Parts: sequence; C-alpha cells; structure tokens
Amino acid sequence: MRISSSVKISAVSLAVGAVIGACAAGANQPNMQAALGSLQAARAELIQARPNKGGHRERAINLVNAAINETEAGIGYAGD
Repeated sequence: MRISSSVKISAVSLAVGAVIGACAAGANQPNMQAALGSLQAARAELIQARPNKGGHRERAINLVNAAINETEAGIGYAGD
C-alpha cells in the first residue's frame, strides 16, 4: 500500500503540532490539551478518508483546522 505525500505531510504536521502544542500549553490546561489532541486526530482521519464526499470532507477538514487554531489561541491566551 502506497501512502500519498499529502498524508505523509499531514502526519508530520500533526506530530509537530502536537509537540509544539504540548510545550506551549503547560500542565495547567488538561482539557484544552485533550481537545487539541482529539481535533488533531480527527483531522488525520478526515485526511485519510476518501475524497468523494461532495465537498463535505474538505469543508470538515477546514472547520477542524479552524477549531485547532482557536483551541491553540485559547491555550496561548490562558498562558499569558
């Protein structure tokens, strides 16, 4: 089975994001960290899903990316 380059890039991005998020967040926000991990896992699953979903898969990926950004911003805000 061949893994596409976009899946590889997504997996690397996911790993890097998880490390950066864990380092930046600290231990005082376990719920936000758990939510961030769940969102990142959801994004990875959506990326691996077949693309023939009438545009809904792509929209879901974009919405999850937005949720990840907001969660990271919330973690950063609380850390200030």
